[in-house]
This record gives sequence, structure tokens and C-alpha cells, in this order.
Amino acid sequence: GVSSQPLDEPGAGLEALELMVAAARSAGDDTGAPSILQGVQRVAVPHGSWQYSDPGRVIAERIGAQDAKTVLVETGIPQQTLLNDAHAAIRAGALEVALIVGGEASRRATIARRAGATLVDSDQHGAMPDDLQRPAGEIVTRIEIEGGFASAPGSFALIDSALRDAEGRTLDEHRDEIAGLWAGFSATAARFPNAAFPEMRDAAFLREPSESNRPIAFPYNKWHCAQMNVDQSAAILVCSLDAATRFGVDLDRVVFPLVALESSSSVPVSERRDLHRWPAMEVLGRAAEAHLGHDLAATELAEVYSCFPAAVRVQQRALRLPVDGIPTIMGGETFAGGPWNNFVLQATAAMIERLRAEPDASGLVTTVSGLLNKPGLAVYAMGPGPAPLLLGDLAENAERATPRVEVIADYHGPARVAAYSVGYDHSEPSRWTVIADTPDGDRCVAMSEEAELARQATLEERIGMTVHVDGARFDA
Repeated sequence: GVSSQPLDEPGAGLEALELMVAAARSAGDDTGAPSILQGVQRVAVPHGSWQYSDPGRVIAERIGAQDAKTVLVETGIPQQTLLNDAHAAIRAGALEVALIVGGEASRRATIARRAGATLVDSDQHGAMPDDLQRPAGEIVTRIEIEGGFASAPGSFALIDSALRDAEGRTLDEHRDEIAGLWAGFSATAARFPNAAFPEMRDAAFLREPSESNRPIAFPYNKWHCAQMNVDQSAAILVCSLDAATRFGVDLDRVVFPLVALESSSSVPVSERRDLHRWPAMEVLGRAAEAHLGHDLAATELAEVYSCFPAAVRVQQRALRLPVDGIPTIMGGETFAGGPWNNFVLQATAAMIERLRAEPDASGLVTTVSGLLNKPGLAVYAMGPGPAPLLLGDLAENAERATPRVEVIADYHGPARVAAYSVGYDHSEPSRWTVIADTPDGDRCVAMSEEAELARQATLEERIGMTVHVDGARFDA
């Protein structure tokens, strides 16, 4: 079930909790047997930008599942984890029906704030869920923050610059590739009925900064980035086939998970020897292919997590998907809409609908948590696979597969630029951040606020040049 509200009136519309309730009810209706909602034994919610302390409790009560256990999963745990936990509990016989639901009302909040209107959302007065899950492992290190890792766009742009260098692209070729990929995502959104931003944006528009496409972090402009100011919610019912049959679910609407994998291992960006790769996702991809008996490129439908172009481009290579393909059925987080910490549920709901329309196909949905830290991967089909669901956390395999390098604080001396991004103030280049390799084989992170040098870095390749690092700052 999905729920959304395109609104422009300050103070109007539903808060995020109400959107989640609506999506949950929609999921019940979608089964053809709404009474299944009363049989829900677990309501799991990924934490959003809101302040609810136990949203699952309200949702459970509103759908008539007052005895359901509630789970709240904090940011930094992949959204795929909520689905995998439900699969594991059902497989173990610990429960029969689970509801995973998330949502945002960020557009509503933004419109109200700009108009000076006050919104009063539900206050649960500190009520605690039955299970509060907190992430383990660092996403961004203190060294990275001190060296200028100030934003997600800048961090993904750094990764994209390393991929550019690894594949021998010029700055112009790199910008062309990104623009072409994102134009394909935009074209897909124009055909997706639930897209928040279905207006067609072509490669020429996307490539160049403008008043309506301001630069964010070179080479990314506004319309290369996830658009989180959306009001969207999604709910997924996961149950045993016995429970579906008992509750009278329309079995023609049942979709089966064939693969449900994740890695809870978290290696910070600067500590990865190969900045342009994501070995953890490679591990998941190879395991999925071995289980399915074919390459993931043969999967007919795909929604690859798409917060920024680097996420898609790195995953295409990690999963051996066509690098000239457009791996989306929705338009991605830029154009379909990117509700914070809920997009995987939106993507899964969209994939379920698409598979029902194309019952002979299978569908891939991936997850990115953090800055390419913790991956998730799921494959779905309208019938069960020849082997049982492949389910698991491959953290140990991912750790072994990821070459690491020591990142040192307070380094002083020469270093070779391995990746960089440029930040802007009022659409003018104002600073640039580098990940650089020292002569001893270590690594450092540093930033320069020399505006002219930052501008030059948008015009001429700077990977490979030597800079002089002084702690968290550098001079070119």
C-alpha cells in the first residue's frame, strides 16, 4: 500500500503518522482480505525525520492489531533489514504476519515553515517501542567530518570522482554520462503514476547549473540529488503462505521473495582502498547470482537505490548490470521522490505492482545505507523459486572482501589526490574537499577554502595532483 499527498496550502494535509496509517490500510485492501490487518503481530517502522517515539503503536491500534509488537529502526540500519527480520521470524515460526511501514510529510512541513505556519504533530510523550534497534559501526568518521565531509552530496561526488578516474573519463565525459543516466531516470518518472516530479528533464538541462538547477557539489546539481521534500508513505505486508490462505488473501496478488540479503558491516568511505568500488554489494550480488542460477543482469526489472548518481553507477558495476542501462521502474529518488529513510519500501511496493502486471518477470530492489556503507539486495517474483529464500547478513564476507587503508589524523606533508568534490556558496565554487594518499601509503582527508582553486577544480581534473596537507586543511 502507498499513500501520498501533493499539496501547496500551508497547514493542510496529513502528518507523516497519518500517511503511514493510510498506507497500512491500503496494504490491507490490496490483499483482497483487509481482515488480515487484525492478524498483524509485528509493526516495524524505519525512523524518519519526524519525532514520533513509537509510531508502530498508533498504526497497530488503528488497523485493529492492538497486540502487535512494535519495532522502531534508527537511521543507519538498512531498510532491507526490516523486511529480512520479518522473513526470518516467519521462517522460524515466531510470527505469521508482519507489517513494515514508513513515511514522510516533509513537503507539508516545508510549505508550512516557509509560510510561517505552525504544525502540531502527534506527541506520544516518550512512549517506547517493544524493540528499538540502533545501528552499529561508523558511517562518517571524525577525521572525515573535520576534513570537510559536510554533506551527503559532497561525499557521493567524491566517490563519483574516483570512479571517473578509475575509468579514465574526462570531466566533460563524466558530466555527460551522469546527465544521460539521470535523463533516463527522468523519462521513467514521466511514465510512473506516483512520481512526485514527473516533468521531463533532458540531459542538457541536467548537465548544466542554472537558476532552476543550482550546483550542489561538483559535478552534481540540484536535479542530480534525492528530492526529500515529499509526502509519501508505503506499507508492505509480509506473511506465511499458510496465513495468506487462512485469511483469504487473493493468491494471484502474492509476490514471493527469492533473495533477501544485507551486510551490516560498515566501512567508512575514506578507509576503502578502492574508492570507486563497493565490495560489500559485490558480495551480495555474487551470492544472489549463485542462488538464482543466472546473472542479475538477466533480471527483467530493477530499482537500484538512487540517492545520487554515484550510488547507481557504483552499483551497476558491483552487480554487473549494464553500465548504459537505466535501472529504475519509478524514476529514482530524484524524480519519483526520495522520502528520507523510506525509499526502499516505496520501491518494493512499486516492484510488487509491476510484477503483478508482468508475472513472468523477476525484480531486483537494492538498498543503500549511509555513504555506500551497508547494502541490501532483494529479488522478487510471482512464484516461489526452486530453492528456499536466500536470506542472510553477509557482513563477515563483506569485511573480508573490502581492502582497507589507514586514515590518519593531523597529517602534515605532501599527498596525492585520490578523489575530490567542490562545494558552493550562492552557486559559486567556494571550497573543495579531497581524499588523498600519503607517500607512506596511508590516507588523509582535508579541505581548502581557496575559492579560485575550487573553481579551477570544476574545470580541470585534480585527481593525481600533489597537495600539501596541514592537518584538516591543504594548499594546492
